[in-house]
Amino acid sequence: MSMMSTATDQTLDVQITITESAPCTKQIALTVPAAAVDARLERALSAVIADSAFPGFRKGKAPRALVEKRVGSALVNETRDRMISEAYSKAVEDHKLRPISDPRPVEGQELPELVRGKAFTFAVEIEVAPEFAIPEFTTFDVKKPTIEVTPEHIDGEILRQSYRWGTPERIEGPFVNLDRMLGKAVVTVDGKDGVYFETDKALCVVPALEDEGKGALLGIIVEKLDVALMGKKVGDTITVSAVGSESHEREELRGKTISIAYSIQEAERITPRAGKELAEMFGVETEELFKEQVKDALEQRRDGEQRAAMREQVAEILIEKVDIVLPAKLSETQMSRTIEQQRMELVSRGLDENAVEKRLAETRGRSETVSKNRIKLFFIMSRLQEHFGVNITEQELNGRIASMAAQQNVRPEQMRQQIEKSGRMNDVIAVIRDAKVSDRILAQAKISDIDAVEWNKIVEARAKS
Repeated sequence: MSMMSTATDQTLDVQITITESAPCTKQIALTVPAAAVDARLERALSAVIADSAFPGFRKGKAPRALVEKRVGSALVNETRDRMISEAYSKAVEDHKLRPISDPRPVEGQELPELVRGKAFTFAVEIEVAPEFAIPEFTTFDVKKPTIEVTPEHIDGEILRQSYRWGTPERIEGPFVNLDRMLGKAVVTVDGKDGVYFETDKALCVVPALEDEGKGALLGIIVEKLDVALMGKKVGDTITVSAVGSESHEREELRGKTISIAYSIQEAERITPRAGKELAEMFGVETEELFKEQVKDALEQRRDGEQRAAMREQVAEILIEKVDIVLPAKLSETQMSRTIEQQRMELVSRGLDENAVEKRLAETRGRSETVSKNRIKLFFIMSRLQEHFGVNITEQELNGRIASMAAQQNVRPEQMRQQIEKSGRMNDVIAVIRDAKVSDRILAQAKISDIDAVEWNKIVEARAKS
């Protein structure tokens, strides 16, 4: 399949031919006629003559031959690069392409020289977002988990908050569950010489009893991490290992044994804050009133989690119903972006730092199919954003950042700075986009209630399958 067009405007006359060289891969052949080449070179040379001063001549009065001799080669190359950029941009705009990669030279072809009196022809290759048919959203069957907030839930949340706002105390060991530590981590990878990565500030937490011994270290889920840490003390060094999943965003870690030598430099243990002190800290007069406040917060969180569960179902149905072919070259950048988008989503849902890192480590450890499905969903949501005409306002972005800041107990402006510094603002925007697109679909879907306990059983069964 190919498309061809000829476009002429005040800036560039270019012939564009587009062919599909592979699924989601376009080869763009661009030809600038000889007359346009000469006009561009003449314009560039005239600009140099007018703007430059050469020894012995007034500005703009140097002979053309002298200027060409002095700057001719650089001028030709600069003109060629500018023409390539303009021609590529025009091809993308005229043919409404949706690139997901930077243009690259076609394999086996070299970039030709730009020569006066001769047409300039070159070709590039890009990956584009896959196309698909929009499904019928009224056929989507979505379950709405329902649950009442009980006194047990309230007591559990107060306990969690008591540890969150508890008093840290420096300890030497021996370590027990939930002790936190900082240390130097040195990572080596099977088959690679030398140190792969090292840091002096690696955070680690002894897994809680309910975590069945598993914990995260440097974003990797380590089995029996509790066995490695329990009873150890500051100054000790432990060595743990894990196998990089076949879907890890870094290709060189897939299927490789990753070893981490962790030297514990300092540690702390949290003494939980008493209930009365916790109430006073939140500006509440009595513990009973504090429980009411916690109940309200839990109900808001429940509603948020309920909506999140429904949106996750929408994502699963989209992955199942939408038939697309993914680009052959799934880059590390794309893999990493799906991880970072999930990070922003988890933070905005109120998970603390340790819980977020654990969830991300679990995501990295899942099958290649799961990882590819997340990338597939990224393309689907991007296309549906256009379909529904969804826009993200500055007010919505500020609101999401403020919510994340409240969850992390920092100021909104501080949270924004952290996000911008780490280059994750697009991931925050994508989280908002996905939520808005999902809500548009939910407005058309068939929704039925299900008890949250039963729903959790279904979710757990899926996780084990």
